[in-house]
Formats: sequence, C-alpha cells, structure tokens
Amino acid sequence: MPSRCVRVAAACWSSNNADERPTCWKLKHNTRKLAIVPTNLLHNNNNRRTQLPTQPQPKCMEVLLGITGKDFTLIAASKAAMRGPTILKATDDKTRQLNDHTLLAFSGEPGDTVQFAEYIQANSQLYSMRNETELSPSALAHFVRGELASSLRSRNPYSVNLLLGGVDPITNKPSLYWLDYLASLAKVPYAAHGYAQYYCLSLLDKHHHPNITLDEGMKLLRLCSDELKRRLPIDFKGLVVKAVTKDGIETKPFDEDEKVVKDT
Repeated sequence: MPSRCVRVAAACWSSNNADERPTCWKLKHNTRKLAIVPTNLLHNNNNRRTQLPTQPQPKCMEVLLGITGKDFTLIAASKAAMRGPTILKATDDKTRQLNDHTLLAFSGEPGDTVQFAEYIQANSQLYSMRNETELSPSALAHFVRGELASSLRSRNPYSVNLLLGGVDPITNKPSLYWLDYLASLAKVPYAAHGYAQYYCLSLLDKHHHPNITLDEGMKLLRLCSDELKRRLPIDFKGLVVKAVTKDGIETKPFDEDEKVVKDT
C-alpha cells in the first residue's frame, strides 16, 4: 500500500487543474527536480515567503571541562545554576551517570538539559537491564548523537551541549566525546563547553599529554579553575569533579582555595 505522501503526490501530478489539487500540498517544480512541500512552509496568509524557525544557540554561562589520561577520564562542571545574572542554586550537579563506567555532563537551557540527560540515562539503564550488559562509551556517544540529530529535525529541538566520558569495560581505555546542540560529535583528548572554552583550551593544549596521571589531571583542573576565577566576571560557585576509572565513577574532592599560580 503506497504511503499517504505518495498517494497525494500521484493525485497532484495526475490532476491538470490546479484547483483540483489538494489544498495542503503543492508541487514545487524547477528544471532539475520536482519536490512536494507543505504550502504553509511556502507562503503565509499575506502571500509572503515565511522562514522556518532557527535553532538558538545555548547560553554559555556554565563551565564544563573534560580530560582523558592514561587510565581515567575527568569531568568537571560548575555548581552554579543561573538564569541571567541570578544564581538560583549554588550546589547544582550538571552530570548524570549513564552506567558504571560512563558519565554525561550537560549545559544549556535548564529544562532541555535535565530532560534530555535523564532520557539518555533511562534508555541506557533500560538497555543494561534487557541485555544484561552495558553499552560502551563509544556506543552511548553515537546513540546520544543520533537522538540529538533526530531532535534537531523536529519542531522542538533540544538546546544542550554535552561532554560524555568513560572507560571501556573491556579494553580499559578512557575516552571523551564532545557533542553540541547541532548534533556534532568528536572524540577528543580534552574538551570544554561554555566560558571554559575561551580561557582553558590553551592551558589544556599546553599541559595535557596522553600519559597524564590522575594527580596531574587534578592539578591541571585546578589550573583551569584558577584561570577562570581570575578572568571571569561571574562567580560559577566552583566545580564538581568526577573521575571515571575501570573501578567505576568517583567524586573527587576539589579544593577551590588551593591556587596553582600564586598572586604576584
């Protein structure tokens, strides 16, 4: 049985009289191709061309940082939940544990971020219960990218930026994935979202190396935090730092007052 779109297209093409064509569809024809588009996307009531809604870029007032090392992945997120210049909460956790070896950090519009992160978390746990095995960080990253791509082509796309980090339970290799609201996906050794990308990427590029240890990674995060405190005109209330290793996910103590670079 042909689909509704095919039947409507056949009816429109077979009718020579434009008045007999269905009112909800018209044929858009040029010298090379024939496309069927809804008329409400072509013209409005005033017979003027309309524009499709564009996807707004998420706000970048949050701080997300990610670092991979020899056998671990570190993810840090700012504690401040903000709306404009107002701090609504000073102990917000912008991360969700997808399974025992994968962590997701998010930033963007408050409603979209929490809803999308919990949706991914629920689907990951459902897969683990049904199949009695966990998805690897790579599989989860591509699943998240597919959901963002589908959302981007809908009427209500999610306005979220993400960092997904973890350790493969089979190979014990750490990985970090950078995703943005346009469903871009990249595997990176270190990453940042929000204001952190303006101030910290140069520090990460200078000091990071593939065989970095966990202590060196924590020191590098303190260096980034110190730089943000010096440069940013806002108070992001410090960082929540979590480490993903082959043994699981652990929240690391992070001393905000300990400075790596002392004042001169």
